[in-house]
Amino acid sequence: MSSSEFAPAGTSLTAVHPDIVQYQILNRLDGATLASTSCASVHFQSLCNEDRLWQRICNSTWPSTAHPRVRSAVSAFPSAHRSFYSDSFPNSLHKCRDKTCSSETSELISAVDIYYDNKPVYSKVMRTETISSWFMSSPFRMELLNPKETIPTPLESRADGTCKERAQELLRVSWILIDPANKRAVNVASQKAVEARLHWLNEDLQLRYATVASDCRGNLVQCAVVVNCVGKDGGELELKEVGMQVEDIEGKILGGMESLVILRGAMNGERKRTDVDMEREMYDMFRRNKEELRERKQRRERGLDMMFIATGLSIFFAILLFSLCRCR
Repeated sequence: MSSSEFAPAGTSLTAVHPDIVQYQILNRLDGATLASTSCASVHFQSLCNEDRLWQRICNSTWPSTAHPRVRSAVSAFPSAHRSFYSDSFPNSLHKCRDKTCSSETSELISAVDIYYDNKPVYSKVMRTETISSWFMSSPFRMELLNPKETIPTPLESRADGTCKERAQELLRVSWILIDPANKRAVNVASQKAVEARLHWLNEDLQLRYATVASDCRGNLVQCAVVVNCVGKDGGELELKEVGMQVEDIEGKILGGMESLVILRGAMNGERKRTDVDMEREMYDMFRRNKEELRERKQRRERGLDMMFIATGLSIFFAILLFSLCRCR
C-alpha cells in the first residue's frame, strides 16, 4: 500500500496525520523494516517508538509473548517491546563480556514457540528459579513438556527417508530466556535445526537448535534446544521431548551456576546479526573443535597406556632378572 492512498500527490508523509501513519502504514511493517524506518528522521523515530507497534510485532512473531507474565516482564525493559525485540531477534552469541549485572538473577522466564512451515503450533511460558542450592549445583536443563505430553505436528512420518530432511527444513523453535531483574533477554535457539539425527535402533528423530557462545574464559559452549520426535509410517510426527541445556566442548551439560553466568554474559555481551548459514557454520566449527579435542584426548590416553605397559614390562623383567640372579 502506497502513501498516496493517505495523502495527495506531492504531499510529504510528515504532513500526514500521525495516527494515519502509525495505524495505516507503520502498523503493516515487520520489525526490521520498522527499525530502519525509525532512522529516517526524528519525526519517524518518534512515531516508530510507539510501544503498541512493537508489541504487535512481538506478539505476531512470538505468540508466547502475549502471556501476562511475559508482558509484565517486558513492560519494565528500557524501551519495553522494542528493547525486547532487539534482544530476542535472531543473532549470534559468540562473545561474552565479563560484566557484572546490576542485580542478581532470581528467576528466568522461558517464552517458547514451536512452528511448522512458519505457522505456530505450540507456545508455552515457564518460570525457573535460579537461586536455590539445588539449581546451582544440578545439571542445567529446562524441560518444556511433561513426561506423557506430546506435541502433534502436520509433518507425516514416511518410510522413504524424507521425514528427516523435511523436519529439519520446516520445524522451527524459538526459546527466549528473559531475565526480569536485569531487564534483558536472549534467544538461545538457532533459526533452523543445525543437526538432525535418526536413532540407529528405533529411528526416532532428534533435532538440535543450537547457538555457539563463549564463557568469560574464552571457552566455546553451545546453548542447545534438543527436540526428540517420534512417528510411525503414515502417521504424524510428534514431539515427545523438548529441552534446553548448555554444553561445553566435551559434551558435558553444565551446572546451573556455570550456565547462569554464560546466559547472563550472552544477554549483556557482544552480539551480532546472523543468518541460518552462519549459525550452521559456527555449529560445524564447534563440532570440529569437539572432535579434535576428543582425538587429542584419545591420543594422550593411548600414550599413557603405552607408558604404563612399558613401565609394567620393565618392572616385570627387572623382577625376573633379579629372581634369576638369586637362583644362581
